[in-house]
Amino acid sequence: MTHSLSSLASSFPLNPSNRYSSNPNSKNPPSPTASLPVSSLLFSSSSQEFLRNVKWVSRRNRYYLAKPADQDIGTREPSPQVSGENAAASSSTADGNASTSLLSILCPLLRLFSGGDPSQERNHALEVATSSLSSLARFPWGSRSLSGSLESQDVTISDPPMRMQLFEFEACPFCRRVREALTELDLSVEVYPCPKGSIRHREMVRSFGGKEQFPFLIDPNTGISMYESGDIVRYLFTQYGKGRSPSMGLLESTLFTGWMPTILRAGRGMMLWDKARQDPPPRKLELFSSENNPYSRIVREALCELELPYILQNVGEGSRQTKLLLDASGSKEVPYMIDPNTGAQIGDYKKILTYLFKTYSVATV
Repeated sequence: MTHSLSSLASSFPLNPSNRYSSNPNSKNPPSPTASLPVSSLLFSSSSQEFLRNVKWVSRRNRYYLAKPADQDIGTREPSPQVSGENAAASSSTADGNASTSLLSILCPLLRLFSGGDPSQERNHALEVATSSLSSLARFPWGSRSLSGSLESQDVTISDPPMRMQLFEFEACPFCRRVREALTELDLSVEVYPCPKGSIRHREMVRSFGGKEQFPFLIDPNTGISMYESGDIVRYLFTQYGKGRSPSMGLLESTLFTGWMPTILRAGRGMMLWDKARQDPPPRKLELFSSENNPYSRIVREALCELELPYILQNVGEGSRQTKLLLDASGSKEVPYMIDPNTGAQIGDYKKILTYLFKTYSVATV
């Protein structure tokens, strides 16, 4: 019998070493986290099946749940210890709630204007035009890595020993904010797409975090898991930015221009394709991508609509990953996709789309 999150939370004491301080003078991000180990949660039988299909870190590594937003709809009751830690809702919580509400309205509307079945032949001129306009709207962010400027100061950003795990969906503007930060920090992550109608990854987020809200980040290197895009960005820069701060306007601009790609792309990367396979591939695909590259965006949308987990290699301008891309493809061009399940290695976005929808559909497209 599965217990509620609140009853489980009361069984585990808080661990101050894994909580951020709410002190404004602290160097740590402002969002407090609860110390309930995710590994201690009791999952449903379906969740256990999902976990068997995903490579999570060793049981010896403990994940900690982020403090649930007080006003989120449809969430489980948090532990009294957790909910009493911070009575004031952060601005990023309000942003996340606004994102969820607006996307719920936009989803059916944007589907009316979308290009229809994503597996069918597309108007590529229109696809590239709308994706390029989306890139223009977010041009200052998600295009370049800080690695180059840091190297000039004899400071380098290095990947953590274990890849972080990001649960998100491509059309979400607040998920985009996190991906832009990852590009600036030149960090690779495992992406678990969570489109509307998701049959695998949204259940994982509910099981691990207690509510269905995105983005949701797990960092097995520190044992931290958290919601709220603003808090995630600040955490990433604090933990991996070597003293740097997010580029000017990254956090503030999302409410103003972060919605433009969602609208211009008519909701691509938002809904699960109805012919997507229900079972995940044995091994994760690998995508070399630049967040603000118009062709990479189109491929990430497809991966989201198919709910395919993948390793995201961020290759912004000046990225250290460029050498890895050159070794793999012989070119600096993105996107470039590797599928270890079939041995396919493809560099043209049109060919990648055709391959994905043919290989990972329930029927021949």
